[in-house]
Amino acid sequence: MTHAEFRAERSETASTAKRVLPRRGEQSEAMTNVRPAACRAWGVLSIGFRHSAFLVLLSPLFLQADPSRLPLPQEDRTNGKHTLSAVEKLKPLTIACAARIKSPLGRTLCTATIVGEDGYVLIKASEVPELQKTRINFSDGRSADLREVHRDTRLDLVLAQAVGITGLRAVSFGGAHSLGLGQWLCSVAESGQETRIGIVSAKFRRIPGEGAAMGIRMDAKTSKDGKGVRIVGIASESPAEAAGLQEDDVLITIAGEKVAALDRVYDIVKRRQPGEIIDIHYLRKNKEESCRVRLASRTKVLNNWEGEDFANGGISLRNDNFPEVLQHDIPLLPADMGGPVATLEGKVVGINIARVDRVTTFALPVEAFWTEVQQWIKADRHPPKAVVAQ
Repeated sequence: MTHAEFRAERSETASTAKRVLPRRGEQSEAMTNVRPAACRAWGVLSIGFRHSAFLVLLSPLFLQADPSRLPLPQEDRTNGKHTLSAVEKLKPLTIACAARIKSPLGRTLCTATIVGEDGYVLIKASEVPELQKTRINFSDGRSADLREVHRDTRLDLVLAQAVGITGLRAVSFGGAHSLGLGQWLCSVAESGQETRIGIVSAKFRRIPGEGAAMGIRMDAKTSKDGKGVRIVGIASESPAEAAGLQEDDVLITIAGEKVAALDRVYDIVKRRQPGEIIDIHYLRKNKEESCRVRLASRTKVLNNWEGEDFANGGISLRNDNFPEVLQHDIPLLPADMGGPVATLEGKVVGINIARVDRVTTFALPVEAFWTEVQQWIKADRHPPKAVVAQ
């Protein structure tokens, strides 16, 4: 076997194994379905290695001598200039159906998907706990205030309407459940101004949640006077750190409830949703102070306790507790959540809802939300008529 033949066989075999082997954490049923194919794939691979051991040992020399194995230029890589040129026709469609949600200081908070030509949009709810303080910017240059119509914490969606805006291009949804593993998808990125592509990377499934968290460690000992709980540790890049809490602060009340033991703090916070803002009163050097903490998913806080940015760009505040997700590997950022995700044929199949890590994004498939959203829009457009008092 020549070196070129071996490389081709190894590449094809590894690709086959990657397709048939389950992702880490998938259910045992998946293992049952793929084991025969996986064994065949790795069997061929092992044969290749066994008969070509000397080539493997010499592979660094071959790589240096073979110009074809040099790193690809950036424009030739996945989501490089040449790759994205293949989906250039989709760019105007995806961008026209998306908008940017901005803070009073002009910072992009997240992306919105346009679902009604008269200004109705869907937004990731946990990113806009105070929607009335934001503005929406459309691709045609217009901007407007937002009116909240309906907030659904189960789906982490908020339906809003851009005040005084009409003539928008609303998405046309298609079914998502027919998508298969490895199918290409595209989505808006760079705050709704660019397009990126990737593939369906896991099966549709429910994502359980573990509640919200602030990112603090507390003293297990009850204070002598029974008032307050002392903080003994603050997670890096956590909601508590962002709110200005520090070690040795003593929590007095959380969301209006008095606390005297760590279990009470845990219970109050856990039953709330990531993205919620809670008021906290605490003692610092015997002086009472207050702050507002915007909660995050407990899984996000625990996985990133030491501040390691394993997501290379950040993780969504809420990245769990969804009834069903479509998982893909399109390279997006937390600010891209809320935008539409579509097939390469232009069929919008869902809304990006959480960036989990560098290669994992969750989207809500259209089947999980669109029927309910249509009812919210209809009820808002045609509210019940007032009944004249007798």
